[in-house]
Amino acid sequence: MKKCVFSGTFDPPTRGHEQIIKTCLEIFDEVVVALMLNPQKTPCLSEEERIFLLKKMFENDNRVKVKAFRGAAVDVLESENTRFYVRGVRNTVDFEYENSDFFASKKLKEDIVVIYIPSEQGNLHISSSLIRNSAKFNKTYDEYIPEAIAADLRKILEKKYV
Repeated sequence: MKKCVFSGTFDPPTRGHEQIIKTCLEIFDEVVVALMLNPQKTPCLSEEERIFLLKKMFENDNRVKVKAFRGAAVDVLESENTRFYVRGVRNTVDFEYENSDFFASKKLKEDIVVIYIPSEQGNLHISSSLIRNSAKFNKTYDEYIPEAIAADLRKILEKKYV
């Protein structure tokens, strides 16, 4: 069985994240979506809210496993007994960042295999910060979020920004 890890902050999850996970499901038997908890970041959504939303996005697909993780990406790969690490990239800025991270990770885990999945053209402009800013200024953001979590995310963000 081939398994990969796709990690991120997911603050909040976007259509871009959803697309990457769906692409992973075409390649792998199982996708571990790892919510990386970084003590240096102050996310808008709580850990529980993000886990809830990620699980709801793929609640009918037992090939997707969602878990919160504290530590380095190589540690989550070790804990999941896989060497396949998926990264989504929207542009060259994302690619340069991810490539630098790859070289550092390779020193920590020699057998790591990083797979870059480019964003679909319609998702290139989507980011979690775009959604947060749209909510903050009471602008529409429905086209940026997965349909499965739209109502729940709207309620969460309304409580934070109203």
